[in-house]
Amino acid sequence: MKITIAQLNPTIGDIDGNLAKLKKTLSSSCKDSPDLVVFPELFLVGYPPYDFLQNDQFVKKANAGARKIVEESKQYPRTGILFGTVQTTGKEVGTGLYNSAHMVFSGEILASRHKSLLPTYDVFDEARFFDPAPNIQVVKFKDEILGISICEDAWNDQSVWRGRHYPVDPMKALAEQGASLFINLSASPFDTEKDEIRYRLFQNHVRKYSIPLIFVNQIGGNDELIFDGKSMYIDRNGEPGLVFPSFEERIETIDTATLRGTGPYVPEEKIESVFKALVLGIKDYIIKCGFSKVVLGLSGGIDSAVTCCLATEAVGSKNVLGISMPSLYSSKGSIEDSGMLAENLGISFKVIPVFDIFSSYCNTLQDHFSGKEVDVTKENIQARIRGNILMAFSNKFGHLVLSTGNKSELAVGYCTLYGDMSGGLAVLSDVPKTMVYKLAHYINRRSEIIPKEIIEKPPSAELKPGQLDQDTLPPYEVLDKVLFSYLDEGLSEEEIIRQGVEPKLVQWIVETVDKNEYKRRQGAPGLKVTSKAFGMGRRMPIAAKFVRS
Repeated sequence: MKITIAQLNPTIGDIDGNLAKLKKTLSSSCKDSPDLVVFPELFLVGYPPYDFLQNDQFVKKANAGARKIVEESKQYPRTGILFGTVQTTGKEVGTGLYNSAHMVFSGEILASRHKSLLPTYDVFDEARFFDPAPNIQVVKFKDEILGISICEDAWNDQSVWRGRHYPVDPMKALAEQGASLFINLSASPFDTEKDEIRYRLFQNHVRKYSIPLIFVNQIGGNDELIFDGKSMYIDRNGEPGLVFPSFEERIETIDTATLRGTGPYVPEEKIESVFKALVLGIKDYIIKCGFSKVVLGLSGGIDSAVTCCLATEAVGSKNVLGISMPSLYSSKGSIEDSGMLAENLGISFKVIPVFDIFSSYCNTLQDHFSGKEVDVTKENIQARIRGNILMAFSNKFGHLVLSTGNKSELAVGYCTLYGDMSGGLAVLSDVPKTMVYKLAHYINRRSEIIPKEIIEKPPSAELKPGQLDQDTLPPYEVLDKVLFSYLDEGLSEEEIIRQGVEPKLVQWIVETVDKNEYKRRQGAPGLKVTSKAFGMGRRMPIAAKFVRS
């Protein structure tokens, strides 16, 4: 069977725009005379649509869009169209909606298949919106018996993935009904571990049942989530016959009768995939939110430098403004390094000192703070002045403010509310500090874009004389190791200590992570690239008290 795989970038809620993409794909692929064109999960409405699904007008428009696809199919009488959308269940109990895949052919819906497994872990909350499929059935189409599954339906494999396990196994049910070809429609988000796990998962299904498989995944950034695509065809021997590139739209037609595996699957190098993911996440967030330009503070540190490089790659140098805002404690080198970075990237650059504003703040508060011990208050005032300046440029010129703090700092609250946390998008909020350095080296892989002085200097907020991050925080290598164990792996303090980390340090890190939830809750949305991101990927209470025994 000749099948066109459409790895596309839908926009949530833009049913007309997504429909136009679908029609354009049908038109462009007709030259290949495909038997079937396959689109990703919930493609018509975009994924994840969240509470749009509880809006009757939204559901009605989705249904109307599906009817337009049925009408459009009449122009392609020999081609089936398989796409994801929502469908009402017609039942008074439950949510009233299915996460569905419609098979349209020659002016009618030949079959509708619904998602059986509704994930409610990590970033997913599908049981809030959908009812599970009442049954699992194959679809006979032309010379094939199609085993159609939707994303999570293929993830109930304990031998590959240690995630949630369900009492139902849709892939097994489809195989037992005689499926000759598996097709999985997905909106599977990216993280650094997902690429290889996902491939091994699909390969395992193929080898277990001797049934070839097509995986069709969306790409694009939708708020915090970034989708990497990597759509693929695996032949019945479990070998990859075709693997689409990551983070870009691609449409290609394959012939399952002749396409065979081309060799071993090679996962993309992790730091390269993180770079691509962040660039796409920035670009789509800006475009889909209606912005065209960004502004960020350039401190002379590695976090702002990496963020600036990513933004420039995403939207072009003419659309990026970097602002250096030196205070009394800023080194001359930091200002010069920022200017050199801006020159290397070709972005607009301004220097706006904050000495006078800071002095005015201190004079205004002097009588009220008289006799009080000098503490972080003055440090935070400087950070908040800078945040206000960036927001002023955003208001005046319509730029989106990018905040630059990394995951390690955000985890332990080494950041200032309404200061360096100000912004519309937190680019590095899921990137540990040690990974920030790897990104910097990746950016400089061909030539020195980020000045080596920025990479080599000890990290510092430069908010008081001689300040270094390591005066307050443990070495980032140690901090990131503990954070990964606690956040990503879910290990207890005792288990982390058994890895050889000093007990008091583990206790301090864990307690500090927990007590800074109030800060993170007020931060800008952040782009998810690891297996456990703050925000929608880790939902913790603020007003809480949990004593670990």
